[in-house]
Amino acid sequence: MSAHMSLQVSLPHRVLATHADVVRIVAETATGVYGLLPRRLDVVMVLVPGILTIEMASLGERYVAVDHGTLVKVGREVLVAVRRAREGTDLEALRDAVNAEYLAERTEDHDLRAVMSKLETGFLKRFADLQHD
Repeated sequence: MSAHMSLQVSLPHRVLATHADVVRIVAETATGVYGLLPRRLDVVMVLVPGILTIEMASLGERYVAVDHGTLVKVGREVLVAVRRAREGTDLEALRDAVNAEYLAERTEDHDLRAVMSKLETGFLKRFADLQHD
């Protein structure tokens, strides 16, 4: 019997990664960092935003930056479901990519709030004008 785990990282709209020769996984939860090995007991974890470290027999270490989600280990099968994730082999490049995505999202969020504020202000002005007529 193989001493490896299989791993699937799923996003709401697609499967990000599938690996069959995983020998170790390190995941972050609200209560700490946990390591998973093929023969460890089954577990369900609530993941917090952070780095999932995956060690594979053939490719070495890979990293997945994850958002909130869950990790389920049943036997030698590990399923991870998160809202957003990005995979890479270089932590520095992964950090830069996540930071760029975060900044773009914040800018988009800021722009959306500005538009909503203008819409609300316009609505209130028109409503006040209707009351005075």
